[in-house]
Amino acid sequence: MSGRSPQPNRWAGLRPLVVFALCTTVVSAQTTITPPKNKYSPADDVKLGEEAAAEVRREYPIIRDERISSYLDELGRRLVAVAPPELNRPEFRYSFTPVNLKDINAFALPGGPMFVNRGMFDAARTEGEVVGVMAHELSHVLLRHGTANATKAEGFQLGALAGAIAGAVIGGGWGEAISQGSQFGLGTWLLKYSREYEKQADLLGAQLMARAGYDPRDLAHMFETIQRQGNGAPPQWLSSHPDPGNRTQYITQEASQLQIARRADDSGFENAKSRFSSLPPAKSMADLSRSGGGRSRGEESTSVGTVGEPVPTPSSQYRVVEGGRLFQASVPNNWTPVASTNAVKYVPENGYGDFRGQTVLTHGVEMGVARASSRDLGEATDTLIQSFLQGNPGMRVAGNSTTVRLSGRTGLGTPLIGRSALGGDERVGVYTTLLADGSLFYYATVVPDREAQRYGQTFDRIGQSIRLNDR
Repeated sequence: MSGRSPQPNRWAGLRPLVVFALCTTVVSAQTTITPPKNKYSPADDVKLGEEAAAEVRREYPIIRDERISSYLDELGRRLVAVAPPELNRPEFRYSFTPVNLKDINAFALPGGPMFVNRGMFDAARTEGEVVGVMAHELSHVLLRHGTANATKAEGFQLGALAGAIAGAVIGGGWGEAISQGSQFGLGTWLLKYSREYEKQADLLGAQLMARAGYDPRDLAHMFETIQRQGNGAPPQWLSSHPDPGNRTQYITQEASQLQIARRADDSGFENAKSRFSSLPPAKSMADLSRSGGGRSRGEESTSVGTVGEPVPTPSSQYRVVEGGRLFQASVPNNWTPVASTNAVKYVPENGYGDFRGQTVLTHGVEMGVARASSRDLGEATDTLIQSFLQGNPGMRVAGNSTTVRLSGRTGLGTPLIGRSALGGDERVGVYTTLLADGSLFYYATVVPDREAQRYGQTFDRIGQSIRLNDR
């Protein structure tokens, strides 16, 4: 089914479970699931998904090991083979791609492309648990939940959606809105599913599992594993797949109404896990963000002047700048924007660029969006601060967070001290607030300690000028 030439000797150890007899897998009491209203065509789903998938493949550390790829593809094709024909549109183009990231995550894009992190395999105890998450993701594709989300919104243009999907996956729901000026919340609408859609995907996923020879209760077990490994904060997968409530209960109830097809043992799963262990160490999403991913968008590779040369005083004249449709702010006339996938810096001449083999920011500000680890502002801010500390050796928190006002809403300000590339200490201020979609907006200021007093008024004026447009 994968389109590859048969290679029985090479792949025998990694073959997924073989279904002996596809008996009638569900009884009449199975839950009937009706796809939501959708103004887009299946061909639109495919176009959006393929364009976004190409961007994801450029940015993510894709696993090129043919044995693992073949194994994952076979698992996915087995689920596709038992999908309800009325939902399995002939236009769909399925692909199943392994990613060398340690985060427990998997996601499917409209029209069929699916990506499964190595962390999902590491966390799973059985093949059925991985297949369960894949069945859930495939159900989102079959029910066309991504474009159904876009149907609910007004003013979204088809041409803008693909980039927004990639931005939502790579840099958070607002990444594209900042770097490309695309329309508000497109990625969030497409990939952040409602609890209603989550329950539909759970139930249809359970039905697909039974037809393919897996116990649907493995899906419930995997959800419990994902939740436990979040350590109190929503893991990446759950941040876009909210728990509808009583998940284990209704999946178990659905499973009791289903007849499970017979299958062989699951030795292929252990062989696959062993194969994963022979690969280079997996990165985390935080690692990927710090390294700039594939830098296909020119991620922060532009220097502004020459770092180490004198930095001019901030102009007393200000101009209005925009971060896509997410925010407006006023910055000194002599500062230059440097945009990346999910943030934009405004820096003076000689304040940003390559210095002794590293890309450094010595003077200026950054405004951006991060995935929020929690709906609690304090917890989400703590997670962001920890990512800053991990990415900047020698940096430390310099005092308690204080309540501030940012664009008329409650925010937090946290002072940090780090080592300036120019020598001595640098002062960093991080100001955060939650966006309507649950993401975390931040405004960060950076300046050498010896110049902090001179830049204080400039930073205050910029912060007071920020206007968020997410509501």
